[in-house]
Amino acid sequence: MELRHLRYFLAVAEELSFTKASEKLFISQPPLSRQIKELENELGAILFERNNKKVILTEAGKYFRDEIVGQLQNLESIVLMTKKISENVNGEFRVGYISSTFSDKITKLVKFLTEKYPFLKIKLYEVSTVKQILALEQNKLNLGIIRAPLISTKISSKVWFKDSYSLVFNNTLNKNVKSLIDVKDNAFVFFNKDYAPIYYNSLVEICSQYGFLPNVVHESNNINSIIQLVRNGLGVSIVPSSLKNSHIFSELSFLDLDYKFSTDVLLATPKNEESEITDLVVAFLLR
Repeated sequence: MELRHLRYFLAVAEELSFTKASEKLFISQPPLSRQIKELENELGAILFERNNKKVILTEAGKYFRDEIVGQLQNLESIVLMTKKISENVNGEFRVGYISSTFSDKITKLVKFLTEKYPFLKIKLYEVSTVKQILALEQNKLNLGIIRAPLISTKISSKVWFKDSYSLVFNNTLNKNVKSLIDVKDNAFVFFNKDYAPIYYNSLVEICSQYGFLPNVVHESNNINSIIQLVRNGLGVSIVPSSLKNSHIFSELSFLDLDYKFSTDVLLATPKNEESEITDLVVAFLLR
């Protein structure tokens, strides 16, 4: 018994006509009749009652049809999964991101990939932009979520979104803050200069445009740590405005800065990597 015998049988069982079934299967009627006869001989059971007027399933044929439908669906699922495994989608997909860009969209991405590729292992790494660029160039990451600028001949990128900046401060300790200049004498909490040098310098440049240089007292490599330090009154900070929606605390206030100060968040991939999964991931995040 071969798979084609079962498909031919189901076509005839659905149409209850050898003529219509043969048209549906794109084969002539005599070979179809022979295949059904071979199946009946192998099973030792008559599946159809035939005459010049109609074709009817026997009781044995009805039972066989009901059982085979479920089995074929399982088989098709097995074939699809085998194909996916053959295409290496049971491997790993490695995503790097900077802490200030982690959002519910990344969580939804993981869910999307898990549903589409159940054997795929998704690994998330919180890594600085500098280290992500190196990892992408060495094909150690499949996707990097980084901040511009990106200077590399080995990496392709697309702008995910443009992010402006906001001042974040403890509103119980800082009253009537209307501008960044109002907190110029406060302690500042920034990303570590060695960890994110370009980002650090961009924050210093923003302050200089407001007429002062910040007194950076505390540094951290993680945006959540920076937010907690500000929340506990240990300084103020300048953060991407997109964080306002994910860090809502009664004692924190965010003040949008001039929109001319902005940063591009990029989706970066190795140039020499052609991957169906990578294409799907980028399309999912951009939609």
